Amino acid sequence: MAYTEQQILEGLGEIVDEIAGVPAAEVTPDKSFVDDLDIDSLSMVEIAVAAQDRFGVEIPDDQLKDLKTVNDVTNYIAKQEASA
Repeated sequence: MAYTEQQILEGLGEIVDEIAGVPAAEVTPDKSFVDDLDIDSLSMVEIAVAAQDRFGVEIPDDQLKDLKTVNDVTNYIAKQEASA
């Protein structure tokens, strides 16, 4: 099933809230995980694993370091889904 960017964003919001305790409403496309949402690298790995499970895409560790904003992750998941 292909998700819309809005569905991906909402799903990421729920994941970030669950793992890092950041309210889903604060997880907006322009936010940086580290600078704006104060998410550390360990939590980021947990978020990536949860996103992989939820959206059925692979996020390799070497890609994870390049995904700095919520929008980066949303676009990455949408692109991976489109090529699946």
